[in-house]
Amino acid sequence: MSVRHRVSLFALVVLLPLAQAAFAQTPTIDYVVSAPHPEQRWLQVDVRFPARAGTPLDVRMARSSPGRYATHEFGKNVYLFEARGAGEAVLPLEQVAPAHWRVTPTDGVVRVRYRLFADHIDGTYSAVDGTHAHLNAPATFVWAPALPETPITVRFVQPPGRNWRVSTQLFPTDAPLAFTAPNLQYLMDSPVEFSAHAVREFTVAYPGGGTPARIRLAVHHLGTDAQLDAYAAMVETIVREQAAIFGTLPTFDGGTYTFLMDYLPWADGDGMEHRNSTVCTAAASLADGMARVAGTASHEFFHAWNVERIRPASLEPFDFSQANMSGELWLAEGFTSYYGSLAMIRAGIVAQDRGVAQLAMFAGSVMRAPGAQFRSAVDMSRLAPYVDAAQAVDPTNWENTYVSYYTYGAAIGLGLDLTLRERSGGTVTLDDYMRTLWKTHGVPGGKAPGYVSRPYTLKDAEAALATVSGDAAFAADFFRRHVLGTEPLPFRRLFAAAGYTLRERETPPTLGMLGLTAQQGRIVVTNNTVATSAVYKAGVGRGDTILTLNGTAVTQAGDWERILSTLTPGTEVELVFESRGEKKTARVTVQSNDRVEAVPMPERTPQQEALRAGWLASRAK
Repeated sequence: MSVRHRVSLFALVVLLPLAQAAFAQTPTIDYVVSAPHPEQRWLQVDVRFPARAGTPLDVRMARSSPGRYATHEFGKNVYLFEARGAGEAVLPLEQVAPAHWRVTPTDGVVRVRYRLFADHIDGTYSAVDGTHAHLNAPATFVWAPALPETPITVRFVQPPGRNWRVSTQLFPTDAPLAFTAPNLQYLMDSPVEFSAHAVREFTVAYPGGGTPARIRLAVHHLGTDAQLDAYAAMVETIVREQAAIFGTLPTFDGGTYTFLMDYLPWADGDGMEHRNSTVCTAAASLADGMARVAGTASHEFFHAWNVERIRPASLEPFDFSQANMSGELWLAEGFTSYYGSLAMIRAGIVAQDRGVAQLAMFAGSVMRAPGAQFRSAVDMSRLAPYVDAAQAVDPTNWENTYVSYYTYGAAIGLGLDLTLRERSGGTVTLDDYMRTLWKTHGVPGGKAPGYVSRPYTLKDAEAALATVSGDAAFAADFFRRHVLGTEPLPFRRLFAAAGYTLRERETPPTLGMLGLTAQQGRIVVTNNTVATSAVYKAGVGRGDTILTLNGTAVTQAGDWERILSTLTPGTEVELVFESRGEKKTARVTVQSNDRVEAVPMPERTPQQEALRAGWLASRAK
């Protein structure tokens, strides 16, 4: 890069116009994002920190991201980091930690420039190539801890030869590529799609009048306009169905909510909630099955209420310098998983019986998981910094000690919904509980966009259940046994009350979940075996080699399932394996598959029909 080009881009930052009149007399932090060579997968980011930044100026790259609870070390892709002052003077710069730089300015203004390698399309990271720039703010922007409330401007520069548009929840200005944020929290919660993407819009009115909310779909995909039109109509039914749960939409900052969607063969599957937007990505096209990708959109849109506004106190405000631990993720993420699936049923996208079978998978996963006896839903939530896409070299034993807080919380939400319906004859439901949380903790809003003024605690969540049920003793008992404790919910009885039988699924016989792979002519176990399985009780573990089953050699991965298919549950057979260089022989009893399924009862009572209808029928019609 030439010196002339470097000076001109710094000058661009200095001359960046203030994006809103309200900022005219207020010092701002100004970002310019450019991609001179997008096909090389790097961005250039220029930042101007105002004179009030102080001396020295600490500048950081985030280590975590809203909606993610583990550290992701975004600084690893930052390079050519430099700082300048007045007259292009190079400022002394010290890297005091992997994602932490200290600048000693010679005047009041500091201008920072860096390159960012960005090549992962999902909700957590950033990506740029010849077709788009897809940006998660914490993975893109450095920030100054000393300036959390300073207004921000962000300007995007068109890559050479492109004519891209920007979709984001950042506040627009008169310039199509210039945006603002009122503070750091709002900036970091504002993803961006910068590309030649397609846009679809619809509006949803608020009860009692006022300006309707505008819902936008910004979709980067390889499909047809007709497919996108059909998909936008599907998403609209989800939005209206979820709004009916609460009786209203949130008051979106700027009056707009934006779905940022990348459905591309080279994308990773993900969803990430934000205050007035969400990112939904998949290595799929709309032609592959819209309902599959719509399920992620349903989950993420429910977060507009639950998490973004009904927010745990443990996540408010979000700390970008470390992992954010919360004991309430079973409610924040788990209840969202439950309602994301339930809304698909109520909207008619998923047939009722099929949808109930999917909901039963939440219950079955907890009922059969060994980890559920060791840790409560709160405990599982607090493990998120270790499991939320966190990477480690040393093995864990999550197969036996952990259940996802998404799954665990969804099972609790399902069980609580059916419990409330059963004990009240259908007059009290989980919808009522969510509305109570909304009115108490969501509606009050925040002191500024990006903040929540009345986040909740576990005690608040219990108090809301006491209010809804009218029974404080019931609420305390439910939390003691099923949220803070490990006692399973009576799912078989609860499903029966809605006219469904919860039973073991008829599937091929098994000795337990066993991942096998061929390694140098040996069939090696690639996972920890589950404590309830026959192979676990036989002493088989990760890294062991399977030699024979029932007298037949296992020489390729397919042999295991083929031999099992000839056996009958209850039959005792011989298993020979090698563990840490020692050949071992064990007698194992073939099991029936321990998964459960929900099937509709052939005949239902009027009470069961009424409960089922109240549970699954649309609220938006």
